[in-house]
Parts: sequence; structure tokens; C-alpha cells
Amino acid sequence: MTLETGNWRALVARYQRSDVRRAVTQMINTLGPLVVSLHLMYRSMAWSYWLTLALAIPTAGFLVRTFIIMHDCGHGSFFPSQRYNNFVGYVTGLLTFTPYSEWRHEHAIHHASAGDLDRRGHGDIETLTVEEYLALGRWGRLKYRLYRHPLVMLGLGPAYLMVGQRIPGRNKSSGSPKNSSVWATNLGIAVVITALAMVIGLQSVLWVYLPAGYLAAGAGVYLFYVQHQFDEAYWEHHSKWNYAEAAVMGSSYLKLPKVLQWFTGNIGLHHVHHLAPRIPNYHLQRAHDENALFQAAPVITLSQTFRLLRLTLWDEQHKRLVRFCDVPALQQS
Repeated sequence: MTLETGNWRALVARYQRSDVRRAVTQMINTLGPLVVSLHLMYRSMAWSYWLTLALAIPTAGFLVRTFIIMHDCGHGSFFPSQRYNNFVGYVTGLLTFTPYSEWRHEHAIHHASAGDLDRRGHGDIETLTVEEYLALGRWGRLKYRLYRHPLVMLGLGPAYLMVGQRIPGRNKSSGSPKNSSVWATNLGIAVVITALAMVIGLQSVLWVYLPAGYLAAGAGVYLFYVQHQFDEAYWEHHSKWNYAEAAVMGSSYLKLPKVLQWFTGNIGLHHVHHLAPRIPNYHLQRAHDENALFQAAPVITLSQTFRLLRLTLWDEQHKRLVRFCDVPALQQS
């Protein structure tokens, strides 16, 4: 597959236009229900905490959608004004425990290097090649196996997103906004939690937000994983790496039921987003439907995603992701 630079850039240009009306509408139908859901969770504790945990599920959905708003603000696509994007990005970052400026920097690097074997490590799920894995010692292989185990990724991964991003100095990449974004977010979170704790008590704040936040973070980890980790994903060394091919062929089209597509802000159309991150989420579906280019992207349904969790290593020879149990046969081939 060859994507001519001029051709695809001209093709996506007409969708890279922010719409204030749609952006404001999305904020209303996301943040409004989020506040109502959190309030219902708080009220439900007087009846049964099991009911509170049940209500955490739709609340987590609204948090995921809130993150997508922050995500679009980070790309400068949600509003026409960068000032509004940054303001809304910071506020929605507070709600999702995400340091907006630092995340925006790392995510931009991810878009610029996704699928590049020589530039791994920015916003990626760590992925080793078969050769790299075999070159590790026993302890190195064990660590990688533990890291890639679904229980670790989906169990500890959400906790890391909620807590680990709060640690200043964690990000060492060049050009990073350093500690300022993390400290600003930590301060904002502290102010919000303190204010709420003075009204309803710290325990109530934690018992309401933590389960919803954890589920939302888990959904985020899962979505990110299955949209870049599938059988015939795209990985190339930098000398052969192509941005457009990596975007369309290295990002899956995750076809979700309509209700889940709504809660996830069309992020399942990841191939469109990776090719043109300046397209706001509310234009992604139209861009996909109107252009044959995007029909070439790998399609994955929700039921197919569960087996993808077993794919762990990139086989450079056969250009596909494989399981740990496939390694012995690959060594003999």
C-alpha cells in the first residue's frame, strides 16, 4: 500500500475543521451526565454500595468520553481556538487525573513514531521483537512476560494511569513541559478533592470517584491496546517506516456497538485519527465513510479483541504479532 503525501493530505483537509456548536453540544451531553452520574453514585451509598458500584459503570463511560474531549483538545482539534482547547483540556484533564500539557507532548510523539521499531517508548504498550526477547536473560523475559500479562496490564495499568502520572519528573523526553503540568494538575485535583471533602467527606469522595475512575482507566488501556496490537499490525525500522502507512495499517478500525462508539467518542476509528489527528472526533465517522482510503484499515470487532491480549511479540520475519507459545516453533523455522 502506498499513500501519496499530497493525495491524503488534500483528502483529509476538509474534515479538519472544528465546529464550535458540536464541541459545546458534546461538552454538555458529556459533562452534564457525568456530574449527574457522580451525584447518583453518592446518593446510592445510603442504599447499597453494590448499587454505587453498578452506577460506576455508566459513570466510567462518561469519564472515557471526557478523556476523548481532552484528547481532541490536545490535538488542537476540538475548538478553533487554541486558548479554548487548552482551557478545556486542563479542566477535563483534572476530571480524568491526566496532566494535560505533559500528556499532549507525549501523545504527539506517539503519533509521530507509532509503528517505528527504532523510536519505541512514547505512549506505547512496550513491544519487543522475537529476537529481542530471545536475547534477554531469564529475569528479563520474566519481567516482560509479567508486564504483558492481561491481569497486569488491565489490573495494575489503570492504577498506574491514575497514580503514576501524578509523579513529577517521570517524563524524561526531550521538549517535555517537565514538572509544571504535573504540579498544576496535582494542585487542581487537590483543590477539587478538598472542596468536595468539606461538603460530603473525603471517604465519600474516594468511594465514589475511585471505582468509576479505575474502570474508565481500564477501558482506556484496553482500547489503546487493541487498536495497535493485532495480528498483522505495522512495525518497521525507521529507514523503511512510512507515517501514512503506519497510521492506516498500524491502527485498527474497532467496530463497536453504537452506544459504546458514543461513549468512546469515535476513537474506534483510530486509523482515521492516526492519519489526521487534527480531525475532531465528531468528524471521524464521516471521513471514514466518504473515503475509500480508510476501507483498507484492519477491522476488528469487540468480540475479536479478547484473543488479541495474547499477542505479545513482533515477528520481523513474518511481519506479524505472535504469542509467547509461538516462539519455539519460530526458532525451529
